Amino acid sequence: MQLLHKTLSGLSSCLGKKPTITHQKMFHIFQYQPLRLITQNSLSSMCLKLMLSRPVAFAQIWKSWLSSHSLLGKKNIILMGPPGAGKTTVGRIVGQKLDCPVIDIDDDVLETTWNMSVSEKLQDVGYEEFLEEEGKALLKFSASGSVISLSGSNPMHAAGMQHMKKSGIVVYLDVPTTVIMSRLKSKEMGRIVGLSPGISLKDILQFRKQFYKRWFDIRVLCGGDIAAEVVAEKVLDAVKRYQDSELETFISTRSSRSGRSTEEDSHKFYFSDVVTQGLALDGGLFVPERGLPKFTAEEWQGLIEATYTERAQVILERCIHPDDIPAAKLAEIIETAYGENFSCSKIAPVRHLAGNQFLLELFHGPTASFKDFALQLMPHLFAYCIPRSCNYLILVATSGDTGSAVLDGFSRLHDTDKQRIALVNFFPEDGVSPIQKSQMIGCQKENAWSVGVKSDFDFCQTAIKQIFTNSDFTGFLTVEYGTALAAANSINWARLLPQIVYHASAYLDLVHQGIISFGSPVDICIPTGNFGNMLAAFYAKMMGIPIRKCICASNENNVLTDFIRTGVYDLRGRKLISTFSPAVDILKSSNLERYLHLIANEDGQLVTKLFNQLENQGRFQLRKDLLGKLQQDLVAGWCSHEDCLAAIHSVYSTTGYILDTHTAVAKVVADRLQDRTCPIIISSTAHYSKFAPAILRALRIAEINQNPLSQLHLLSSYSALPPIHWGLLETLKKTGNGDHQVCAADLTALMSHIETLIQNHFMKVF
Repeated sequence: MQLLHKTLSGLSSCLGKKPTITHQKMFHIFQYQPLRLITQNSLSSMCLKLMLSRPVAFAQIWKSWLSSHSLLGKKNIILMGPPGAGKTTVGRIVGQKLDCPVIDIDDDVLETTWNMSVSEKLQDVGYEEFLEEEGKALLKFSASGSVISLSGSNPMHAAGMQHMKKSGIVVYLDVPTTVIMSRLKSKEMGRIVGLSPGISLKDILQFRKQFYKRWFDIRVLCGGDIAAEVVAEKVLDAVKRYQDSELETFISTRSSRSGRSTEEDSHKFYFSDVVTQGLALDGGLFVPERGLPKFTAEEWQGLIEATYTERAQVILERCIHPDDIPAAKLAEIIETAYGENFSCSKIAPVRHLAGNQFLLELFHGPTASFKDFALQLMPHLFAYCIPRSCNYLILVATSGDTGSAVLDGFSRLHDTDKQRIALVNFFPEDGVSPIQKSQMIGCQKENAWSVGVKSDFDFCQTAIKQIFTNSDFTGFLTVEYGTALAAANSINWARLLPQIVYHASAYLDLVHQGIISFGSPVDICIPTGNFGNMLAAFYAKMMGIPIRKCICASNENNVLTDFIRTGVYDLRGRKLISTFSPAVDILKSSNLERYLHLIANEDGQLVTKLFNQLENQGRFQLRKDLLGKLQQDLVAGWCSHEDCLAAIHSVYSTTGYILDTHTAVAKVVADRLQDRTCPIIISSTAHYSKFAPAILRALRIAEINQNPLSQLHLLSSYSALPPIHWGLLETLKKTGNGDHQVCAADLTALMSHIETLIQNHFMKVF
């Protein structure tokens, strides 16, 4: 009874509510079980469901204005966009389909109020006074159950838009600037606010985007030749999606689709749930139950002129329901994640290497690896999604680059978030490069620590999975410390989403540069260990990017290459080999499970069987039909130590460009496997500065100073491309090789470290 009392009190403390309160189903917080049903074994599962449910404080509880018989109810659909976006025409079609009133603000409100045309009013009072008068008219306007088409300048008046937004859902008709320019050539321009000698239409359209982004609830992409009827259908589909957030759920890769008999199968998980929980309770990985959103060719082409952050926002809006993170908040998070912390304004530029080979440079973030793309974004998503009254400890296993990236990312949270979110990073003590190790130790903060483990990455990753599924231990942490565990490794869905963006963006950049036309195929080659980056490329393909083949590049730890060629995943007798490309020194590829779940038509029972075989017998074999599907998508090769170093030397000698060791692995495999009938994009996943000893050896430097700073200074003297990563250099200057804890390769020892860190950082609940 004492344990039971502490359990309910602890949960009450975390949720900030008394245990007797029952919440509505729409909030996705379960009722408490009868006291006699609560057992030690079920404690962790119940705690997690209560603590990790979609946070009430941030849910968009807008469904109250929807009637059971009407899409609109008493509220309005408010169409917003630049002049020439087609708001009036689309509004009329939507109104006809819904059989409701249609109001055009320009014609039905402004001109009626002023008793003169909009262009006459603008000419009469001037730009600034016009905006004020327009805003006043909006403040006096009210309607319900209508489709309303705003003027192009309405969003520039804050008070007027706040008033309008309260009355319904704002739909942004996002039309590319080039399309708007073309449409307006043949139209009367006197109604466009701000147009004057010295200020171009393009400048006005670009300036107004900031206001449109501030107010919309839903974005509808509108291509060049798209018919108004089609846009109207897209508006209705978008509103329905906004309404039906219950449909955007996630399942485990190991869930039983037939009968949904288990407790986890019967519970609905949403984006905010899977971000905070990380790993499913059955040991599987979360995937969207209805798959990823599809973009039309016209929608992708509308993003060709967009910046990286604009592309990221459009793609992630489709993948994250506004009930979980509203569009305006998501935009704020994305702009924070991909801002001045990246050394290149293009964020993920594509550079021509040689022939039909192009490099996707993914190392311009603060810690010089592709991991920054996910880990500058994910901490802010996580902090937004979790309940405000609970503590969270993030567990991370890394083979190198993840450690410093996750430490840096979570260190950029607001101070209030740091007080309730802490992180521990486990890495193989002797299995990362000296500079990577220095980075991880130097990036430790007041809420983030690195622990070296006397084993390899596979042990670290397996240990974390076992800790997450240990209900006794996780339940104990919840009760004693009010602390839940979460994952920031690539098994977390919020880690995968940002990676989809840069693969899509790379293709669009090739189109923008005139290398290809949209629809032409490309191949992608990625140095692969844990399969997350490769999976993200495949997801981009599913969403409509014309990727032909995904080429998996391994080093001498080539279990993935063998699997893709034979369908047999066999770990028996394999020992992890330490190579010059430590980020792919991996034998158990976690994200492969998501891919197999996909090609197996979401057969969770089969996935469970395969990975149980891998765990218990050290191998599994795919059926022939599944191997056939896999080989339609993937090809694979591997690269030796010697070939890796030779590729670095060869590329530098011929181009003056230095590849890092992982990119060199991909370059070697691409040379062997590409058929040269289309461009190939090689993912350059890290900056060569992180692997200075191997690079200096490849460049045939005889004497190498053991000090990492001296090595970087020597490399910088070569004046190669890309330049030395100054962010990495500054980090090493400031931090040096500080202290860190080292742990034995023992699960109990890791759990003890975790509890000690929680004791030192978070207050005990009792």
